Amino acid sequence: MLLADVVALPEPVRSVVLRQEGVASVAQLQSAGTPRRTVARRVADGRWQRAYRGVVVLQSGTVAWRQQAHAAVLAAGRGAALSHASAGYLHGLLRDPGPDLVVSVPRPRTVDPQTGLVVHRRRTMPHAAGRLRTVDMAETVLDLLGEAADDDAAVAVVTEAVRAGASSARVLLRAAERRALPHRELLRAVLADPTLGIESPLEHRYVRDVERAHRLPRTVGQVRQRVAGGWIRADRVHPGMRVRVELDGRLAHPGGTTDRDVWRDNAVLLEHDDLTLRYRWSHVAGGPCHVAVQVAQALTRAGHPTTADRCPRCA
Repeated sequence: MLLADVVALPEPVRSVVLRQEGVASVAQLQSAGTPRRTVARRVADGRWQRAYRGVVVLQSGTVAWRQQAHAAVLAAGRGAALSHASAGYLHGLLRDPGPDLVVSVPRPRTVDPQTGLVVHRRRTMPHAAGRLRTVDMAETVLDLLGEAADDDAAVAVVTEAVRAGASSARVLLRAAERRALPHRELLRAVLADPTLGIESPLEHRYVRDVERAHRLPRTVGQVRQRVAGGWIRADRVHPGMRVRVELDGRLAHPGGTTDRDVWRDNAVLLEHDDLTLRYRWSHVAGGPCHVAVQVAQALTRAGHPTTADRCPRCA
């Protein structure tokens, strides 16, 4: 950043631009005594960069994502805040913010379209704390849920929200306030029952397509247990039945489990006499009925006679 250009601005504009990480609207610069023609000349000379209409970055060189985000909020004008994928990236719900900056503005307002800027209008604008005006996490979860292409994508949004520290109660409360919300029942199923312990789309599929569809005994999710002098966490456990299920949705080990997984399964068998069944995405998504039969066999062998009921998918 050309820090001298920012420092040369008079207060209070200088502090505002510093908070905006070197991004300013032309109106802010004009209020500080910098004429529009001076802004245009510095942009033409490459000293500054134009991010959107009426918004510039007071530097040459690479513009960081956060600077572009500040510019998007300024370009959208009064009451604007980052939302949807941009807010999801800032809250840690998404690893990739996507190619565009996404903002929301209060419903009475409209914003002229600009390349690289997506604008939504909403009735309420709950903001998160921070220098970047951003829709809060609970609203962002619901925004992303509304854009989820299918149940797997929806569960991924919800489980990432839980990992990021979103309040389940707050998300459910906000969901109840929305008239239309895709995947509403799925959201309730994952968040409203704390015993499920679902932390991934694969776990959701296991509970839905294997366990419940075939009326198997219910499992408890994410159970912590001390094994081999350390603490482990099992994905799904049949309490008191000596059978547990580990679900591996990773793509890093397509040939099977890791060495660490094998040692852990052995330790669980030796110390607790629990049988560990391990399934990957291809098993649960591609053959849930076969998985259900195998789980039933494991429970029966452990001394709990179990039969997997037929589901509509069963051959």
